[in-house]
Amino acid sequence: MKRRASVQTAFLGLKEIEEGVVRLRGGEQRAVVEASGINFALLGEGEQEATIAGFAAFLNGLTFPVQILIRATPLDLEAYLTGLEQRAARDLADGLAVLARDHLAYLRRLARNRTLLERRFYVVVPADAGAPRAARPWPFAGRQDRVDPTAVRRQLTFRCEEVVRHLGRCGLAVRRLESVELARLYYACWCPELSRRQRLERDLADYTTQAVCKTDGRGRRHE
Repeated sequence: MKRRASVQTAFLGLKEIEEGVVRLRGGEQRAVVEASGINFALLGEGEQEATIAGFAAFLNGLTFPVQILIRATPLDLEAYLTGLEQRAARDLADGLAVLARDHLAYLRRLARNRTLLERRFYVVVPADAGAPRAARPWPFAGRQDRVDPTAVRRQLTFRCEEVVRHLGRCGLAVRRLESVELARLYYACWCPELSRRQRLERDLADYTTQAVCKTDGRGRRHE
């Protein structure tokens, strides 16, 4: 009987996430770099020209394809507002506390009257389709060799460092996403409403480790 593909494999093409690498159906592998945004309109003319020149140098210097992903999602201010309200009541002097409460009231009115958006920027970095492959010993040598995972991780690390270095010259804060952050990104894209209510907070191994098992009379384990 043919095993049915999982939801992730069937609809997302996602096979697994491990050590900061996304493995897709068909053998393709990806890493993701997140970049901060800047308020371009507030930069001086010289700073704007330097930012544009830096980004152009980044694009012209690429020796591999990339995908740029921009996500605009509703901004959840509740945690920030709750923390500010607690500080105003506990830590701030009378004058600052009054200003903090006015600021709270303004933000709450703003959130009621319009949808506040948060924009996040990502660069998806692929490994080569023809990445180095690990040779199989006889008698499997005649079959298609498998991709060497160590070589793929090394290539993705080098490429991500190159992206971080070039975009850093544009004044952006750039970093590579780890495994649990990659899972959160997929989760947020696939289930945006649910991901805001139920967050992935733990290590990915916590979601895949067997929690309960039993043994039969002969001491054999059953899931």
